[in-house]
Amino acid sequence: MPDLRTDKNHAIHEINNRLFFRLFQVANTLHTKGTQAVEELGVTTQQWSVLGALSRPQVTDGMSIGDLSRFLLVSRQNLTGLLSRLERDGLIERVTSEDDRRSRKVKLSAQGQVLWTKLQDPIHNFYDAALKDLSFDDRLAFIHYFTKLQTNMSKL
Repeated sequence: MPDLRTDKNHAIHEINNRLFFRLFQVANTLHTKGTQAVEELGVTTQQWSVLGALSRPQVTDGMSIGDLSRFLLVSRQNLTGLLSRLERDGLIERVTSEDDRRSRKVKLSAQGQVLWTKLQDPIHNFYDAALKDLSFDDRLAFIHYFTKLQTNMSKL
């Protein structure tokens, strides 16, 4: 007679493996297809994420590199090279913090703001195509479940 606990545990492990593998595949597809969506403007998905983070109204005065690193959930080391390239290309600038003259922030430059505006249509078209078979409620559920997953993973 089969052990139902063992069978259930095996099924849970199999589902967990399939779920995380699918997330891995989605992340890789986002990197590839997302870059294709904005490649004519010369932007990678990593640059897109930084520009998007810096385009938010609440950070028009800039963000510290530490805050940006925490917001994007990337290491400062990975962010440093990316920020250097964006600065070299004139898309961001480093400014002295008005709160603490010893610290520096990064913010979108005027050129970065222009590029971000140009990216809006390709990004929205990409999102619409990628999510085309998901209802509004499905999309909200995704946000809910991804938030729960991220919260749990951040505690590990």
